[in-house]
Amino acid sequence: QPPSWRSLLLCVSSAGASSVVVGHPLDTVKTRLQAGKGYGSTLDCILSIYRKETVAGFFKGMSFPLASITVYNSVVFGFFSNAQRFISTYRYGDGRHPCSLLDLTAASMLTGMVSVGLGAPVDLVKIRLQMQTQTVLSGDGSDIPLRSVSVSNQQLYRGPIHCVSSILQTQGIQGLYRGAGAMVLRDVPGYALYFIPYSVFCRLLTPESSAGPHPCSIWLAGGLAGSISWVTATPADVVKSRMQADAQLHRKYRGLLHCILHCYRSEGAQVSQSCRKATPVLGWKRLEREVQKWSYRSFKSEKDNDL
Repeated sequence: QPPSWRSLLLCVSSAGASSVVVGHPLDTVKTRLQAGKGYGSTLDCILSIYRKETVAGFFKGMSFPLASITVYNSVVFGFFSNAQRFISTYRYGDGRHPCSLLDLTAASMLTGMVSVGLGAPVDLVKIRLQMQTQTVLSGDGSDIPLRSVSVSNQQLYRGPIHCVSSILQTQGIQGLYRGAGAMVLRDVPGYALYFIPYSVFCRLLTPESSAGPHPCSIWLAGGLAGSISWVTATPADVVKSRMQADAQLHRKYRGLLHCILHCYRSEGAQVSQSCRKATPVLGWKRLEREVQKWSYRSFKSEKDNDL
């Protein structure tokens, strides 16, 4: 007897939580490479975090993404599926009609906008907690520790709830969406350049006699699509990380355009080094998302059959 959709929901939640636990240390490394300073390579960053902060340093800021991953995946992937169905119904009169590349582009870009609305506050809180013991670049080129904005010697944020409440008190709801503009530049084209190649590769890797792609084919398609997606997503991700790590009392970026121009004028071509250093980490992030996507599809299919 196949498992009930409730059991599958538990499995999907566990898969999402597992992907966060496994992927968060690499996400911390990515954030430090993009928004921090003084790391020669990815390995140098890993060793530096371990020596100064022990293993616990890799898991800073994990609780908020861990608590929200199930809702985030359900909304984002559910919206993408429903967007495809809506477009097919509107254009072809049948919600099950295969989407063209133009249809997939529209559905993917709309999904990217939804992901920004949900993910921007989570990313901001996560990055603020990840960077508390890490210096950030100041306007005059020197390093300013994020904890230096605190009046006492304690950390600026005691946890995700305290971080959210502090931002709301000092900056309002718009403070939680700092860096959302860069996130739009990352996710809107990024989702389009992920889902379209992913769909194409899945079709190419699926035999005509098969009802659906094999899990190995799904992972391979996701990895190839992720590599294509992050070519354009990584520069915007660097800007997003720097804006979200920008401390309130030592703020140096007035907005998205100012951050882009400041990074280019102060570092020039060296900005691209942050992209290259973080590239191995970003490859894992796409594989992590593919596992989440496959889990959601399994849950959704079983739930539909159960109903």
